[in-house]
Amino acid sequence: MQNPLEKALSSENLKIKKVMDSLDQYEVQIRYTQIDRKGDEVVFTDFDFQVDENHYFYPASTVKFPAAIAALEKINEIDSLTMETKFYVEGDSIETTFSKAISEIFAVSDNVANNRLVEFLGQDNLNQRIMDKGVGEIRVAHRLSTSNADDLVTKPLLIYLNDTTTASSKPIINTPPTPLALSAIKKGKGFYASDSLYEEPFDFALKNYYPVSSQHNVLKRIIFPEAFPEEERFNLSELQSKYLREAMHTLPGELGYDKTEYYDSYVKFLMFGDNTQPMPEYIKIYNKVGYAYGTLTDCAYIHDIKNNIEFMVTATILVNNDGIFNDDAYEYDEIGIPFLAQLGRELYNIELNRKR
Repeated sequence: MQNPLEKALSSENLKIKKVMDSLDQYEVQIRYTQIDRKGDEVVFTDFDFQVDENHYFYPASTVKFPAAIAALEKINEIDSLTMETKFYVEGDSIETTFSKAISEIFAVSDNVANNRLVEFLGQDNLNQRIMDKGVGEIRVAHRLSTSNADDLVTKPLLIYLNDTTTASSKPIINTPPTPLALSAIKKGKGFYASDSLYEEPFDFALKNYYPVSSQHNVLKRIIFPEAFPEEERFNLSELQSKYLREAMHTLPGELGYDKTEYYDSYVKFLMFGDNTQPMPEYIKIYNKVGYAYGTLTDCAYIHDIKNNIEFMVTATILVNNDGIFNDDAYEYDEIGIPFLAQLGRELYNIELNRKR
């Protein structure tokens, strides 16, 4: 019997074929999971294509998912905090809540919301909480798209304990990151920094690291905690778990974002990424995407309520034909997103015809 993932990738559709015909340059990695239910038991069958923890890709915003989980866990351990507690980061004028930060992370992949959670957690604590659950490696070493990205000391949070009382959290000192010793850690042939072109590969050794296997394992534990022994589940209350899953599939328009700029599939690459039309209401995608440095990644649980279909996919692709990083010339719309969208549709069609 043909491996269903190989079947999807052998499609004659040009959106797939274009990538598969020049596979070496795209650094594709995919894990696809079929889900079967036997009584109360959930059974996972994984299929991999080129998944390799030692082959580096830049995870971009996918690291916001573990940040949200770790923040909820930490809130759980502090009596004076809830998801609705108001706070602001020292030096920041915006007051927010933990629940708002989490919804912004999933609805539009908000960098500032993510960085606030990193200030709350610290990098070491975030990484430890995720790895403690047996998911595999993760290394969040820096914040995203901000001038203090690499700071090892977090900024204090000013937390509203009630309407009149505030408390300040202490700065957290984190361990300096050690350079990653992985294959493909240096990429391309050049990069821009401070408006100058450097004609040498771009070095990702001090960047964040969150491989496909770890992403997929985190997703499984959030969607199906009951499929794992207690020590491998995240320490979230039922209310927190429900809130997190809701945030993962809520579309930007439902939160009041402008639907023309933030269309339904704005951060849903698989199945719908190449189309700005409204998504069907009966398909819910619980996911987190990342896109930066020419790398596109989506880690998703796709659930079609009408046809009773559910499956998981984590997929990444690098689209940087000129081999230059930081030049903003990446083939996201021409190659990367069409590939991921079509991959999602091919797998969906396989699921539609699969005997359960």
